[in-house]
Amino acid sequence: MTRPVEAQVQRPVYPARPIRLYRHALSGHCHRVELMLHLLDLPYETIDIDLVAGEHKQPAYLAINLFGQVPAIDDDGVVIADSNAILTYLATRYDASGAWLPRDALTAAKVQRWLSVAAGDVAFGPAAARIVVLFNRAVDPTAMIERAKTLLSTMETYLSTPQAGAFLAGDAPTIADVACYAYLAHAPEGNVSLAPYPAVRAWLGRVAALPRFIPMASSACGLNAA
Repeated sequence: MTRPVEAQVQRPVYPARPIRLYRHALSGHCHRVELMLHLLDLPYETIDIDLVAGEHKQPAYLAINLFGQVPAIDDDGVVIADSNAILTYLATRYDASGAWLPRDALTAAKVQRWLSVAAGDVAFGPAAARIVVLFNRAVDPTAMIERAKTLLSTMETYLSTPQAGAFLAGDAPTIADVACYAYLAHAPEGNVSLAPYPAVRAWLGRVAALPRFIPMASSACGLNAA
């Protein structure tokens, strides 16, 4: 008599020691990594890098990330920089279920599409506008604000279509949602209102309702100044 093959049990994977996260607390790029660490329930410790003082351009930090940018992580000697690259690493290394970075070709392509949006329109739209206000930069943010509004309008249309799922790449959350969340949630700090975009706000609410979600610290600037 042939015995049935037992289903393979997917056991959680944990790092040998806490992952070191080099960050700046007000950076949305850093928040997306810290959020991912929380969502995966991974142990980590934070090392704050003083961007205002230029610590990220000093030799000690450049030895960690030659580009002189935060975030970066050190996972027991494995050093990864760039927030989207870190999300990909964490999901691939520590999510045994494959839910956060699905392996099927179509969903993986959808995730990559939104990672590109996070590195493009999000970074140069709402994120850039927020930086101008937050750090009182002598730069005209008009083009950044308009880019943010165009992005939000596009996302509103996309999320309002009957075929759209609850999250950016489908019905389940992925690293695409983690990559796009922080700077869109904090767009008002860069004088970009979320009021005209109910579907976007509903999506932000669904992300914020995920188990182990942690918010990024709000700043009293832009539309939040009042």
